Amino acid sequence: MSELDNKINEHFSGLVVRKDLVKAVKGNAIVPSYVLEYLLGQYCATSDEASIQSGIETVKEILRKHYVHRNESGLVKSITKEKGRHKVIDKISVSLNDKSDMYEATFANLGISKVIVDSDTIKKHPKLLVGGVWCISDVEYEFTEDKNACPWLLSSIKPIQLSSFDFDGYLSARQKFTTDEWIDLLITSIGFNPEMFGKRSKLLQLIRLIPFCERNYNLIELGPKGTGKSHIYSEFSPHGILISGGEVTVPKLFVNNSNGKLGLVGYWDAVAFDEFAGKGKKVDKALVDIMKNYMANKSFSRGVETLGAEASIAFVGNTQHNLPYMLKHTDLFDELPEKYYDSAFLDRLHFYIPGWEVDIIRGEMFSSGYGFVVDYLAEILRSLRSHDFSQKYTEHFTLSKDISTRDKDGINKTFSGLMKILYPSGEATKEEMEEILHFSIEGRKRVKDQVMRIDPTFEPVRFGYSAGAGSLIPVRTLEEEQYPQYYRSKTAETNEPEEPSEETDNTETKTDEKQKAKEEPSEKHVTFSENQRGVSFDTLLGPYLKNAGKIVITDPYIRLFFQVRNLMEFLETVAKIKQDEDEVAVHLITVEDDFKGPQQLEQFQKMQDTCAPIGIQFTWEFDVSNTIHARHIVTDTGWKILLDRGLDIFQHYEMNDTFAIANRLQKHRQCKAFEVTYLKALSE
Repeated sequence: MSELDNKINEHFSGLVVRKDLVKAVKGNAIVPSYVLEYLLGQYCATSDEASIQSGIETVKEILRKHYVHRNESGLVKSITKEKGRHKVIDKISVSLNDKSDMYEATFANLGISKVIVDSDTIKKHPKLLVGGVWCISDVEYEFTEDKNACPWLLSSIKPIQLSSFDFDGYLSARQKFTTDEWIDLLITSIGFNPEMFGKRSKLLQLIRLIPFCERNYNLIELGPKGTGKSHIYSEFSPHGILISGGEVTVPKLFVNNSNGKLGLVGYWDAVAFDEFAGKGKKVDKALVDIMKNYMANKSFSRGVETLGAEASIAFVGNTQHNLPYMLKHTDLFDELPEKYYDSAFLDRLHFYIPGWEVDIIRGEMFSSGYGFVVDYLAEILRSLRSHDFSQKYTEHFTLSKDISTRDKDGINKTFSGLMKILYPSGEATKEEMEEILHFSIEGRKRVKDQVMRIDPTFEPVRFGYSAGAGSLIPVRTLEEEQYPQYYRSKTAETNEPEEPSEETDNTETKTDEKQKAKEEPSEKHVTFSENQRGVSFDTLLGPYLKNAGKIVITDPYIRLFFQVRNLMEFLETVAKIKQDEDEVAVHLITVEDDFKGPQQLEQFQKMQDTCAPIGIQFTWEFDVSNTIHARHIVTDTGWKILLDRGLDIFQHYEMNDTFAIANRLQKHRQCKAFEVTYLKALSE
C-alpha cells in the first residue's frame, strides 16, 4: 500500500474500502456502486489481505443468493414459495392504492407488485414513494384463494444506506491530512486514480458533489460524451436520483395537483437530469416556468398553496461541437432544448462545469487505492447540508461591487459547497480560501457571460475580488484566456465586447498559438493554466531554436518512458525548424535512473541512431553528483529558456492508442499548469 493508503486506514479504520473490489464483486449485477460498497463496507473495510479475500467471497455469496437478476426472477420466486421466506436485494418502489387504502410495493427485478406495506414503514422511509430505493428485504409467500389478494408479503425492509456515523470523528480525522492528501482521498472515494488528474481537474470532479452537501444548488455540466457526467448521480449516493431529461413532468418533479402527492424535489437531496441537451427535444413550458421559480426561490406553487423544498438540481448533457466552434459561432448553451434556452432560466444556474476540460474516462483512470465507502461519504455530505460556509471568505476578501445579488448567490453557494467538501470544520488559510473563491467566481462568470451573449439586455458585470484595501483582482474563465479572439463579453464601463487585456509586467497568459508562431522571439514570461489546450513544442520553443547550431537541455527527470518520449518530440521540433543542409548538436544533461538505467541508455541510443541521418547529433551525459534541479534549455544563439516543469507539460493521454488524436498532435492535449521564461544573453 502507498503511504497515503496506510494513513487512510489508520484514521478511518472500518470506513474505507479498496476501490478495485467493486469490479471484483459486481459481475453482471446491474446495481449501483453504493449498494456494492455498502456490502463491501460490512465485510472488506480493512487493509488485511486475508480478511479482504474472505470478505469478497462473502459478498459474492450474498449477491449470488440474494441479489435478484431479472432473468432469474422465476427461480427466486420458486425458492421463496418452497422455503416460505427469502431475503432479497432489489429496488423497491411503493404507491398508494386509494381504492383499497393500502400501500403497495413493486419489486423492480423480482417482478412482483401489489405487495402490502404497512404505514409505519412508509413513515420511516418516504423515498419508497418517489423513485424507489434499493433495499435488503424479507419476502414471504402465502397462498390464498382470494383472487384479489396478493400472495407475497413484505415482512421486513432495510434500505441500503449507513444508519449512523461519528461526525466529530470525521472532522477530527480530517485534520490529520494535508489539503492535497484530502483531495486525493476524495477523488479515490468516487472511484478515480488521483495521479491521473491535475489540481484543477480534481476540483472539477469534486464540484459534482456539491448538490449532495448544499441545499438548492443549481449546477450544469455540458461536454463531450463519455466523461462520466451522470455517473456520480446514479452510482454515488442513495440520496440522489438520476432521471432522463425527457421523462419528467410537473407532477413527478414537483407536485400532483390531483392527489397532493409531493414530487422528487420533496424527497431527494439531488435530482439530476440526464441527457439534458438536444435542440429537438419537446419540453413542457409549464415545467420550465415552475422550475425557474423553484431554482430562484426554493419554492413552487400548487394552486393557492406555495410549497418549499431543498433538493439541488443538476443538468448534464452532451455537446456536439468543440469549444472554439461554440465560442465563435454560437454559445456554450446552444445545445439546450429551445424552452430551456431562456436567459431567465439560465441565469438561475450557480455553476457551469466546463465538460470539455474533463477527460473521457479510460480504464487506467480508475482507482485501486483506498477510499471512503461511498455511502459513508454520502451521509457525511448530507449532514453538511445544514452548515453554511458561504461568508467565510469575507474575513479576507470582498467581491467586486457591481456583482449582482444573483451572481453573488451563485458564487457563495459554490464557495460554501467546496469548503464543506475540502475543509468541513470551516478552517482554511487565506490562500486556500482564495483558491476556491477564484474557482467559484469563474464558474458563475461562465454562466453570466453566455447569458449576456444570448440576451443583450442583461447588465454587464466585472467579475473579481479584492483583498482588504487592495485593487480588484479580475477573474477570467480558462476559455476566455485560451481563445480571446472568439470570447465575447461586456465590460462594466463600456457595455461593448471586452478586448483581451494587455499585460504590463512582461507576463503573458495564453494567446492564440498560431499567432504566437508568427511572432519574433522576445524576452518574456508566459504562464499556462491547467487543462489548457493548443500548446505544442513547435510554438512554445520552435521560434527560439531557429538557427541554433548547439542546444543544451538540462533536466534531471528524463527517466520514465513518457519523459523520454517528450524528449523525442522535442527532437522532432528541432527537425522541423532546421534547414535540411544544416546540422544541430543537441546535448542532454540528466540523472541516471537507479533502477532502469540500462533501459534509459537503450532509449537514448535509439534516439541517437534515428536522429543522426537527418543531421541532429544527439548526445547525453549523466550528472554523477545528482545535484541538478533546475530545468532549462540553452542555445548557442544566446537564448536561455527556463521551464519550471521541463518538457513535462502535458497531462496523461492515451499514449499507446494509435488512433487517439492527442497521441498524434500535441496541441490537442491538456496541459499541466506551468510557466516559461525566455531570456536573451547579454552581448559581449
